[in-house]
Amino acid sequence: MNPIKTILVDDEPRGLNSLQKLLQMNCPEVEIAGMSTSVMDAREKIDQLHPQLVFLDIAMPGKTGFDLLNEMPSIDFETIFVTAHNNYMIQAFHFSAVDYLLKPVDADQLTEAVRRAGKRLDQKAGGNQIQALLHNMHQKGNSQRMKLCIPSLKGFQVVDISDVIYCEASSNYTNFYFSDRTVICSSKPIHEYEELLGDCNFVRIHKSYLANLEHIKEYIRGEGGSIILSNGSEIEVSRRKKDLLMVRMKEFFRF
Repeated sequence: MNPIKTILVDDEPRGLNSLQKLLQMNCPEVEIAGMSTSVMDAREKIDQLHPQLVFLDIAMPGKTGFDLLNEMPSIDFETIFVTAHNNYMIQAFHFSAVDYLLKPVDADQLTEAVRRAGKRLDQKAGGNQIQALLHNMHQKGNSQRMKLCIPSLKGFQVVDISDVIYCEASSNYTNFYFSDRTVICSSKPIHEYEELLGDCNFVRIHKSYLANLEHIKEYIRGEGGSIILSNGSEIEVSRRKKDLLMVRMKEFFRF
């Protein structure tokens, strides 16, 4: 494997030294080309060294790690964030399929994050996730306006969550159905999206289906019943999930 040229950015020298040692001990494929303690210096090093990977602290005095990314005319490197921030920020990372490490950094999680970054570099799949993350950071409190990165065999596709009508399980994959009638197949199983999208008005109505409450137009009674969606599709509600659907619909539609 070719070495991954890397820059470390953290305003705390102790944090830089700790991350450097962890990488040297656990990630021999990483070549540390430079370290920075400020956004200004990091910008200069990125322009000079053209890294493939940047470990980026978020909370720094003056300008933040997000400010650095916003100032870049283009982002042609992978980014692994290092953060101690709140749950909303973590949600934004998950939606954007961006790697992050919580301080203090765990060696196993570091190794796995570097492995994923190396895979994305091989696939030349970077860029879209960071743009989605920067968008999502401005959508606090309005999850339906956030963007979701859907991994496929070719890389990632970035979509608006509000355009997703429902998801359908397909073995270990998940098919996404959209308002414009396109279908995208994700390489992740549906239970991962059930957890990820639970706070975004999505509800698991069947072992095979995850529905967006925003797009439910009608409920048809039955043992479990079924729902009519905004695209005209009718999908089954399992008997076990009926009560959950009723609770979620009453919360959402307030009836």
